[in-house]
Amino acid sequence: MSIKPVRKAVFPVAGLGTRFLPATKAMPKEMLTVVDKPLIQYAVEEALEAGIEQIIFVTGRGKGALEDHFDISYELEATMKARGKSLSLIDNIRQKPGSPVYVRQQEPLGLGHAVWCAREIVGDEPFAVLLPDELMVGGFMRQMVEAYNRVGGNVIGALEVPASETDKYGIISPGAVDGRLTEVKALVEKPKGKAPSNLMIPGRYILQPEVMGILERGEKGAGGEIQLTDAMAQMIGTQPFHGFTFDGERYDCGDKAGFIQANLALALARDDIGPAVRTFAEAQLGR
Repeated sequence: MSIKPVRKAVFPVAGLGTRFLPATKAMPKEMLTVVDKPLIQYAVEEALEAGIEQIIFVTGRGKGALEDHFDISYELEATMKARGKSLSLIDNIRQKPGSPVYVRQQEPLGLGHAVWCAREIVGDEPFAVLLPDELMVGGFMRQMVEAYNRVGGNVIGALEVPASETDKYGIISPGAVDGRLTEVKALVEKPKGKAPSNLMIPGRYILQPEVMGILERGEKGAGGEIQLTDAMAQMIGTQPFHGFTFDGERYDCGDKAGFIQANLALALARDDIGPAVRTFAEAQLGR
């Protein structure tokens, strides 16, 4: 079996971020910072660590700050050099010419539609999808690419959640289990009643290009939107399909509590600010 390498990654970043208003009124939600780095940068660095060569942002109106973040800032760099400051903090933001690529999702028609907007750039190659709201610590996409290189087909992230929360997510109906790989028999978007498992899909995907042909039909699912989960479900049985359970930490930064938890956890893990943050947190909790 010939397995094509995963070279491209799609980042759907057209959302309005209404759950974080007023902070996101004039700033993309993907630019919200966890400690000192915006969410989108964590996701891009995760992709690059996995060997991704081309970054594809699916944007919308008002996302200029995101594009500027990954561009060269001559004034900033000149000022830092003149003051004898290291450019190491911004060197890893730069991308090679031609990467990243920006395409527009002109209407908010769902995650599936956002992914479909990248079809011309993806072409006939397998590709990754990363949702920046989900902050993963521990190299999730790198682990997924390694698993994909063994089994091919489609590989999606899988995380265990309490049974009481399965109605919030896309859920895997599992088949055979091989270590951290689980055969996917079916996918259910936000199941009502008893769910087929407690394995949710946490915003990380490696998909074959055939999914674009299914998304092309514009079939609407939950919430009246074009759901990526529904399109993936139609490929099950025609191609290998596995869920990969992540060995690391996940923070749901689309949720205010999850966002604060991510800031606290990553701050505590830092050598420079961790001790001060820990002392403050312990004092607050001791009140």
